[in-house]
Amino acid sequence: MSSRPLVGVIACRREVEGHPAHMVTDKYLAALREYGLAPVILPVWEDAVSGDLPAHLDGLLLTGSYTNVEPGRYGAEREPENTRDDLHRDAAALAWIPAALDLGLPLLGICRGFQELNVAFGGTLHQAVQRVPGMLDHREPAGEKAEQYAPSHDLAIVPGGRLAALYPEPHAQVNSLHQQGVATLGPGLVAEAHAPDGLVEAISVGDAPGFALAVQWHPEWHPTEHPLYDALFRGFAEACHSRRAARIPQPGVVDHADL
Repeated sequence: MSSRPLVGVIACRREVEGHPAHMVTDKYLAALREYGLAPVILPVWEDAVSGDLPAHLDGLLLTGSYTNVEPGRYGAEREPENTRDDLHRDAAALAWIPAALDLGLPLLGICRGFQELNVAFGGTLHQAVQRVPGMLDHREPAGEKAEQYAPSHDLAIVPGGRLAALYPEPHAQVNSLHQQGVATLGPGLVAEAHAPDGLVEAISVGDAPGFALAVQWHPEWHPTEHPLYDALFRGFAEACHSRRAARIPQPGVVDHADL
């Protein structure tokens, strides 16, 4: 059996060559493997969270996506810019989040995953941040992938928070490839970082005893080359390793509670 912690990675439901498919883009899987983790793709079935699967995992990753959370999930009417849904993923993500938190699984949300966490806690979203007065245009820039994922704006990290505990510098530069963003923060969530326009860019689950963070940018893009992205994945990996160690006692190690 692999000694790598098993991290569930939520899939997206897309059509591939004329057939419905459950898929995860390689950059997320590669990032997890780079930090010593073993990704397990989670299909977005209607009964996505069932049986004892969650208990066999050591972490949960909610990835980014070109689709958006369906606005009815947070009590809003659809705006014209909001054109791509994934209702299967909505249902699965909003089931996986409370299940993971109840089990104490380390949880990392990225972009859509960040927005899913906010909606799961009763928060709301801007569907077109670029049309909100005073906000920057956070959308994906034109150009090659390397240019699109290049640092785009400053990030102010909240002192004393969970993100600051992983990365002690007060500022960083992050990429920006999103149209939606947090409008109202879900009760029980804590803002961990902000963009220059005040938009929340990182959140944590306030009462979670372990790692439960989500970010609006894309740290999975060459994470070892960026100190903040690296710190985020190192923190997640450490939490997943600790979860695995508690779940699977190591050979030869005596648990004195059993004596």
